[in-house]
Amino acid sequence: MTENPGGAAFTPCTFAILTISDTRTPETDRSGTILAERVVAAGHHLNERAIVKDTVSDIVERLRVWIEHPEIDAVIATGGTGLTARDVTPEAFAQVIEKEIPGFGELFRMLSYAKIGTSTIQSRALGGIANGTFLFALPGSTGAVADGWDLILSQQFDRRHRPCNFVDLMPRLKDV
Repeated sequence: MTENPGGAAFTPCTFAILTISDTRTPETDRSGTILAERVVAAGHHLNERAIVKDTVSDIVERLRVWIEHPEIDAVIATGGTGLTARDVTPEAFAQVIEKEIPGFGELFRMLSYAKIGTSTIQSRALGGIANGTFLFALPGSTGAVADGWDLILSQQFDRRHRPCNFVDLMPRLKDV
């Protein structure tokens, strides 16, 4: 984190975590658990956590519920970002995102390259905004969710991070 020249105070955000999988259960969802633990350990609130099947309609339905929830600031999804026929998370997100954050996926793949090399090209991690809610899709591996949170999202959801962060933008996301 860069310096905090103005002494901005930490402001907790409220998250929802979505695991996209045909096989995971609450007991076997290691990636969702890692995200939940890191969000809470950072001082944020976890409003809800869910698991949905790898179908566009199930993903879109859950995202729309959370996008309309006035207390949820961000949704982080894990799973379904690969290249197989069942990997439909980016297609589902495309149906709800109003504004893309292309730099998120680009940065995620750049950081991931240092750990897994060219295999990162198979990730379609992405970010966007809908109805003032931040939306992020990470791959389903435990390493990918740890990297996505630790190396990118934890900093952007900390208003002490300078020169800019997502928290400072939140009041203006719905401005017309």
